[in-house]
Amino acid sequence: MNIVILAAGTGKRMRSALPKVLHPLAGRPLLAHVIDTARELDPARIVVVVGHGAQAVQQAVAAPDVAFVLQAEQLGTGHAVQQALPLLDPAKPTLVLYGDVPLTRASTLKRLADAAVDGRYGILTVTLDDPTGYGRIVRDAAGYVMRIVEQKDATPDELRIREINTGIVVTPTAQLAMWLGALKNDNAQGEYYLTDVVEHAIEAGFDVVTTQPDEVWETLGVNSKAQLAELERIHQRNIANALLGAGVTVIDPARLDVRGELTCGRDVSIDVNCVFEGKVALADDVTVGANCVLRDATIGAGTRIEPFTHIDGAQVGARAVLGPYARLRPGAVLGDEAHVGNFVEVKNATLGQGSKANHLSYLGDADIGARVNVGAGTITCNYDGANKHRTVIEDDVFVGSDTQLVAPVRVGRGVTIAAGTTIWKDVPEGALALNEKTQVARVGYVRPVKKKR
Repeated sequence: MNIVILAAGTGKRMRSALPKVLHPLAGRPLLAHVIDTARELDPARIVVVVGHGAQAVQQAVAAPDVAFVLQAEQLGTGHAVQQALPLLDPAKPTLVLYGDVPLTRASTLKRLADAAVDGRYGILTVTLDDPTGYGRIVRDAAGYVMRIVEQKDATPDELRIREINTGIVVTPTAQLAMWLGALKNDNAQGEYYLTDVVEHAIEAGFDVVTTQPDEVWETLGVNSKAQLAELERIHQRNIANALLGAGVTVIDPARLDVRGELTCGRDVSIDVNCVFEGKVALADDVTVGANCVLRDATIGAGTRIEPFTHIDGAQVGARAVLGPYARLRPGAVLGDEAHVGNFVEVKNATLGQGSKANHLSYLGDADIGARVNVGAGTITCNYDGANKHRTVIEDDVFVGSDTQLVAPVRVGRGVTIAAGTTIWKDVPEGALALNEKTQVARVGYVRPVKKKR
């Protein structure tokens, strides 16, 4: 089939300079979700009709399998589909979707497409307790669809109809050009409605069929920030339910945000207010404490992530301990049983098996071996104001508190570095490294006393 996605609207009620279809749902543009769903149907072609913010929209979702066509003037949904006609295969039916309706399931669309085989005109409808604002499905006494009437054009009797048009349709493409060309804009909005095509299809003798989604939220669109927030929570609850069904412990499904792809092994536990972005993989027995943010990360089995830890572009081995308040930046690689504690930042650095940096340290552009102890306040001085340099710390090194390692520098296996030492030269294996100091004790020293006012 052909798939046309309408994405030309201005979205005035969003009160934003960002085109409506680019507002994020779960960290990705609304339109990107619709395109992903369209791909699941294996269409012959996907055509996106752009208008407001056309260049930004195209840049955001450009892909080899997506074609774009411009609707220079927004004259209604029928006019929008008309712009896409030259790019459609007339021998295949056309499914019309909307760039601001992101949660429709592919299974729902397939059911509609299956109902509309052999040249039928298919409409996705839904029955609402309160249909205010939506176009109504008007049927005859036998239950056949006669027309769709918009809210502003409906009679009092028609306003009482609870079955509404979602706007999602499957139509024969060969006849669509003729039907669209016959549309008139003599309505309250002065627009060419795609909904009016159904009358032309009926007049031409085409069967009109309808199907409904499993859930009403599949058809909800976004016209305001409030509606966007509503759909975000629906989407996140669906993700949480899927995780729960797979055996993941989600402490509070209402306080989980997955803005990408999260995969979990067995017996994973996720506490409240955690955010997962990009591709995140949690192996068996991983626990994630409250208020953590993980982006593009791989976490090994049995690792414990304490609250308020941020992990971005990092790989962590098995049985590691992170946080609380730790930060792993891109390029951080932690071996099995490594510990990175509170207020420790690791960037573009490796920590070998069993190595520990438990508090208040910065480890950047470093290769740290196994069983290394990094004392509090340790800093790798990796930047000379123009270029980055690496620090190498071999296995079994003890780094005392308040140590500065000025890169490029290598510390050999088994070295002990005394507290408060600045290392700017390579240290051979097994040595004690320290800066010579003289300690003075002044007997009888009297501390200053605050003056009374």
